[in-house]
Amino acid sequence: MGWLWAIIVGFVLGLIAKAILPGKQHSPLWLTTIFGMLGAVVGNALAGVLGVESTPGIDWSRHVLQLIAAVIIVALGDMLYMATLGKRKQQRAA
Repeated sequence: MGWLWAIIVGFVLGLIAKAILPGKQHSPLWLTTIFGMLGAVVGNALAGVLGVESTPGIDWSRHVLQLIAAVIIVALGDMLYMATLGKRKQQRAA
């Protein structure tokens, strides 16, 4: 059940990160989900380092850290995707 929640949270975080970033991101949906999952893991690690991983009620600070990490990872991952696979796909389409 933990993996299912990780995929769902990663999917949602990845989509929100794509919506926040300006312009078009070219990475496919499955890769965006993985980037979102990585953002959740990094955000949780940062929350642990900062000492905010367990607060009473909703952990807004942890969720904000997860979202910030997801935005950064989606942006960097999309640049890496375009630098490697994306250019080849655009050349084949043209």
